[in-house]
Amino acid sequence: MVSWAFLLVSLWGAWFTWNAYRPIYRPAPLATISFFAGWLTSELAMHHLAWQLAATFVFAWAGAFEEWPGRIGLAITVASWAALYRCQSRAREAAEVMEEALVSALGPDYRREGPAGIEKWDPIIEWRKLAMPFRMRHPEVTRVRNVEYAQVDGTRLHLDVYHRRDRPVGCPVLLQIHGGAWILGSKDEQALPLMYHLASHGWVCVSINYRLSPRATFPDPIVDVKRAIAWIRAHAAEYGADPGFLVVTGGSAGGHLAALAALTANDPEYQPGFEDADTHVDACVAFYGVYDFTDSQGHYRNRGLARLLERQVMKVPLASAREAYERASPLARITEQAPPFLVIHGDRDTLVPVEEARHFVAQLRARTRSPVAYAEIPGAQHAFEIFPSIRTAIVVHGVERFVTVLHARARAARSTAAPAASAAS
Repeated sequence: MVSWAFLLVSLWGAWFTWNAYRPIYRPAPLATISFFAGWLTSELAMHHLAWQLAATFVFAWAGAFEEWPGRIGLAITVASWAALYRCQSRAREAAEVMEEALVSALGPDYRREGPAGIEKWDPIIEWRKLAMPFRMRHPEVTRVRNVEYAQVDGTRLHLDVYHRRDRPVGCPVLLQIHGGAWILGSKDEQALPLMYHLASHGWVCVSINYRLSPRATFPDPIVDVKRAIAWIRAHAAEYGADPGFLVVTGGSAGGHLAALAALTANDPEYQPGFEDADTHVDACVAFYGVYDFTDSQGHYRNRGLARLLERQVMKVPLASAREAYERASPLARITEQAPPFLVIHGDRDTLVPVEEARHFVAQLRARTRSPVAYAEIPGAQHAFEIFPSIRTAIVVHGVERFVTVLHARARAARSTAAPAASAAS
């Protein structure tokens, strides 16, 4: 019985490993299970190896290898360990992908445009954080919680502000929009590695809540995002920020909202009652976002997302409200005035097809004059960067390089424009 039990445990562990390499894309319920299993395995490969190793020692002590099922289980487990090690090593491939994306968008000498030392900005792997990935904080960063930025229909909307403890001034701003399929999630648990890192390097990061479905109906979420941008313009200086340079980011549903906000600057449709507020952003970093509510290219492998949109988010069928779906789609809102974009997507994403990101980037590059960087991260599942991992550290440093260079370019443009304006007057 012990030998058979070990064989079953070995097969269970091996499935997690196999799923990290070969996830399930359909039907929707299995794709969701595959996401959770693959996400945790690919980002916590060494943690999985550790529990498998511990289980193997326990079963060995109990005599599991005395019978043939146990010996077969041991062979399966050893193969799983090798694949997990390869999974961990593969995470480092993100470094080359991120660098190629930035070079293609910003130019081969982009690092020379940032502050002194950016040439050497490569990720530092902090093994203590990797060992305890769910304990996220930074000794140099203060988090101001639950600042109210709006009241809508009796709902109080709150945000958190992350800034350096020494309170520098004139800091660029990052606005983070959480994901969760527009129906769940909060400002408290997503993009923490990115926000803590940027805040420790002199950014002010703002993470917001917004109204969720099914109580809310689109466009309520994007209206709340616009309200948050207006709040940042009015109040972020109180936390040391320069609201003159604002980057918006988010993952999944948050990636959709971030992209839509970036592509609908000052659109009165999404600013009811505050139409005159300046809601433009200077760049967008979109993680594994949804960019086409209509699925015009047929990328979706199952009907899960379409059912969610029709029943919970839009609350009308696509067939009878196609124009509304198109107006809610970043893909349909691209113009040549689009700001710079960095689009990041995992090539093992089971919830949002990577093909959608590829098509969105192709359309951006065809129509906008701004830089568009695309990083397709090898081995990455949906939501891969929510907690510290090797892959997360590499991608976060890549995002930092992208937004820092854009900020440097914006400051240089301001410096050039100011004397010209004075001379003209």
